[in-house]
Amino acid sequence: MSDSQAETYVQVKRDGPIAFVQFDRKKNLNAFDGRLILELTDVARSFHDDLETRAVVLTGSRDYFSAGADLVDLSARTDSKTSELERRHVFSRGVRLCQAWEAMPQITVAAIERLAVGAGVALPLACDWRVMGESAYLWVPEVKIGVNLQWGALPRLINLVGPARAKRICILCERMNAETALDWGLIDEIAADGQALEKATELARRAAGMPPIAVRMIKEAVNATATTLNRVASYADADQSMLSAATEDARAARDRFNES
Repeated sequence: MSDSQAETYVQVKRDGPIAFVQFDRKKNLNAFDGRLILELTDVARSFHDDLETRAVVLTGSRDYFSAGADLVDLSARTDSKTSELERRHVFSRGVRLCQAWEAMPQITVAAIERLAVGAGVALPLACDWRVMGESAYLWVPEVKIGVNLQWGALPRLINLVGPARAKRICILCERMNAETALDWGLIDEIAADGQALEKATELARRAAGMPPIAVRMIKEAVNATATTLNRVASYADADQSMLSAATEDARAARDRFNES
């Protein structure tokens, strides 16, 4: 397996037709800050014209996938010294990140260990398949900090689990274990702890062994059918997040969340 040029937070390794993308900030439980979002977006776009790679496995650190958006970074986005246009552009970074991953022609598999929170759930939803360690959990706590679920994640979530369960996941902010996530259709496989990457790699190899043109055509057709109205439903979610994050209600909710 040979290494490609390493980014600050993101590494890409290749093994024949399989590419492995690992992101690791080595702090803050691998929470997403602006730099990590931009690096993962650039990496995703680099695969769009790649005719050699047939499947891509996405993983966080060895210990956990991601604790979601970095709240320190979120607070910085509301700095009054930043122009409204610049703030809107920054708030839309996550949307562009997930669009870039969803648009990749290769089959994409997310390997999740320990925890995936908020944005750490949104990004895997943009992948084709998700594998989760048996002791890991998913958690969407955005309502607890007074903001909406964005990054285009809500319609993707509805596509997978239906409207009632999507409301429960987002409004009640319940942590979801691997068994429930599998039962609800949010993930595709459960692995022994520490083996999510290995099981995700197995899925990726099976996909990479199929005729590549047919695989890409099927992926495009399924996505076109399943996500036709997704952009209509979520095109303004970054604007909503920018507005809600700046409210007194959200600031108070963030303070309570940080103290808990």
